[in-house]
Amino acid sequence: MDHSPPQFFYFGSRLFKPLAYGLSAYTFLPMKLATYKDGSRDGQLIVVSRDLRFAHYATGIASRMQQVLDDWGFMAPQLQDLYHQLNTGRAPHAFALDTMQCMAPLPRTYQWAEAAAYPSHLALTQPQWPLSATEPLVRQGAGDSFVGPCDEVVMGSAAMGIDFGAGLAAITADVPMGTSPDQALHAVRLLMLSNTLSLRNLMPSDAVQPWSNLQSWPATGFSPVAVTVDELGDAWRGGRVHLPLHSSCNGRKVGMCEAGEDMAFPFGQLLAHMAKTRTLCAGTVVGAGVVSNQGVVSGKAKDQRMDWPRGYHCIAEKRAMEVQQSGAASTGYLQFGDTVRIDMKGKDGHSIFGAIDQTIVSPYGDGSSK
Repeated sequence: MDHSPPQFFYFGSRLFKPLAYGLSAYTFLPMKLATYKDGSRDGQLIVVSRDLRFAHYATGIASRMQQVLDDWGFMAPQLQDLYHQLNTGRAPHAFALDTMQCMAPLPRTYQWAEAAAYPSHLALTQPQWPLSATEPLVRQGAGDSFVGPCDEVVMGSAAMGIDFGAGLAAITADVPMGTSPDQALHAVRLLMLSNTLSLRNLMPSDAVQPWSNLQSWPATGFSPVAVTVDELGDAWRGGRVHLPLHSSCNGRKVGMCEAGEDMAFPFGQLLAHMAKTRTLCAGTVVGAGVVSNQGVVSGKAKDQRMDWPRGYHCIAEKRAMEVQQSGAASTGYLQFGDTVRIDMKGKDGHSIFGAIDQTIVSPYGDGSSK
């Protein structure tokens, strides 16, 4: 029987090689993955170049994203090799990436949950709800069908108060029950941008009622591309993404909040909180909630007021800001035909995940709410 040590093994997303006196990092796994539409519910897995210009089908390795998440240790190094070939112009069957053809990177999942990791968001939009400094607020959402990054978003009625919610989400490996925050952080396989659509006029105002009011959360969309944490370099620190998030409505920029700055509960803590009483299976998607930065006091003593110079990533926040500044909300919620764009750029100024670019439409195709 061969008792020699293994050539390498995985810890988190990193591949390690055992040495006589400890561990040495064998290689990292920077890469970008997406899912192309092919008429099925799960789509076709593709590898995307770092600059988001080119892609390559991963058919010879895996056909679907969930396959990779279920067997990461075997498939991820092969995908990373294809990613390297793509970036160096050596992938023989590369094609131009069309984000219009992208589904959500993981089109459906066994479990989708969203936290309120940014206290400033809830302080603005739900000031009556009790908040804990040690335990995040988490709601369970529907993960059976996510909205593609450039798909139209069908809503039943504009009178329901349609709102967007720009944030970040993680796709995980298996997370055993009772996992610590530090251990859970190593289970983050991929990161992506999120747009959690909500119906504000259907939300309960009473703090006693559950945050997870079913009809208030009709759909969630994600960026065209999901990236490994290694792809983010030093922007990934402490379970947070330290880069600004950009959001626009109808072509006008409305938000540019720093995603890492006021994130009270990093992803490791969010996953550990969820895994206190359950095991999270590979492919679980966890959102951090609407990215929000705290307001700042401006003006002289007698004319002081609160300002939010980095804007907002949901309309409910903007309306709450208006109430604090002038006593009344003036910004309306989204209407049929309105567009929402969410993006995040690296230090080089280039998009990391590709943009979410969605239009709100009526189910009747004529802008009505019959």
